[in-house]
Amino acid sequence: MLLVGLTGGLASGTTTVASLFQECGAWVMHADQLARTVVEPGKAAWKDIVATFGTRMLKPDRTIDRGALAAVVFHEPEKLLVLNRMVHPRIAREQTRQTRALARRHPDAVIIYDAALLIEAQAHTRMDRVIVITANQATQIQRARQRDGLTRKEALGRIRGQLPLHAKRRVADYLIDGTLPVNQLRPRIRRLYQELRHDAALRTRTNPSPKRHA
Repeated sequence: MLLVGLTGGLASGTTTVASLFQECGAWVMHADQLARTVVEPGKAAWKDIVATFGTRMLKPDRTIDRGALAAVVFHEPEKLLVLNRMVHPRIAREQTRQTRALARRHPDAVIIYDAALLIEAQAHTRMDRVIVITANQATQIQRARQRDGLTRKEALGRIRGQLPLHAKRRVADYLIDGTLPVNQLRPRIRRLYQELRHDAALRTRTNPSPKRHA
């Protein structure tokens, strides 16, 4: 099994790249989906968020209003730090649990862990490889406005709330240009997947027991 972290900046193209890896046969795990799981009503992270940020962060069905929460924390770095401390350790435990379960069933699996804050949360230290998707800021802002309905100011605020892409590049094993069209990305992802699949199989042959991730 090979665990590969996939990250980038806001609207840099990680979702597209993750879907292309999935086309190739990789198992894809999204940190955003894990985050939704760990903040379900009644769970520990949900209780912490409500106690810290108030019930105004809840929708009528008592799920977390992610938009309202984002509007608060992305403008106040200290509150974002508090939120991350509540959520990231629990996401890490869920990611580890799911990774181990997949490794038991599919020892040769290539698992792509798509996480916007992979490096900020220090989750890259648990990965066997790290892929960083790059994009220029103008493209990020344009995509965020079209995809998420953000204003330019809101998009810039979220970009500045993440580790700069030039810093993420320094820990990358692979860099992929997220501004390329899909018809150019697809063959590149196929070649990279074959390389990762080879490494996963080699790891399994030399170390039959799945790697344990802290």
